[in-house]
Formats: sequence, structure tokens, C-alpha cells
Amino acid sequence: MTILDTDHLSTLQFPETSRDLLARLDEEARGEVVTTIVSAEELMRGWLQRIKGEAVNDQVRPYEQLLQLISLLATWVVLPFDHRAASAFERLRKQGVRRVGAMDLKIASIVLVHDGTLLSANLRDFRLVPKLDVRDWLNTRV
Repeated sequence: MTILDTDHLSTLQFPETSRDLLARLDEEARGEVVTTIVSAEELMRGWLQRIKGEAVNDQVRPYEQLLQLISLLATWVVLPFDHRAASAFERLRKQGVRRVGAMDLKIASIVLVHDGTLLSANLRDFRLVPKLDVRDWLNTRV
């Protein structure tokens, strides 16, 4: 299973930036391509924060982007942050994985319980998580 982190998923929101990633997913993805509820939350929070900070006429474009995100997510399998993932999260914290932010550690926990490969541009943090298979398909071809 190939699981997209927030940065890879957000690339798919925009056709002008998604072509290369879509081609690579078609060629190289391992099993089903999915995302997590945590990545969905992060993207939604971003658009909602942007809407909140704008004058009403300037909210039109961010609302369009939010609607586009909802439409995109409706076509995807979104993995939950369930009790298994919560237990994995707690185990990782007890193992001393503390320099990874809570949201990223939740994503890593979901990936671990599903024995998936995570696609993320945030290799620096995710490589701190033991046994996590993480790759960056936005910034590298190999």
C-alpha cells in the first residue's frame, strides 16, 4: 500500500503540478494508493484558516479550493486514525520518538499499522520513525 502524506496529496489538488506525480504513481506505486485522515485534516485546516483571514470577497477562491479538496478526497480511500494507530503512536512516544511532531507521528502510526510505504517530502522527520518506509517522489526521481 502506498500512502500519501499531506504534501504529496496537496500536489494532486492542482492539475498543473500533479502530472509527474500521477505518472510515477501509475508506474511505481506499491498496491493501492491511499491517504490518511490526518493529511485530510491538515489540508482542510489550511484552507479554513485561509478563509478565516480574508475579507468576504477574497474568500471565494479559498472556498473553491476547499470544495476541490472535498471532491478529491471523495474519490480516495482515507485511512482512519483508529485504536491500532493510537496504540502505535503511544508506543513510538514511549520509544523516544519525540522530535517528530504529533501530526506527522499520527501519519507514521497509520502507515506502520497498515504496513505501507509513505510518500512525503519531509524525509528529515519521518526518517526518525523506526521501521517506517518513507520516500519522496516530489523532489527525487530515484
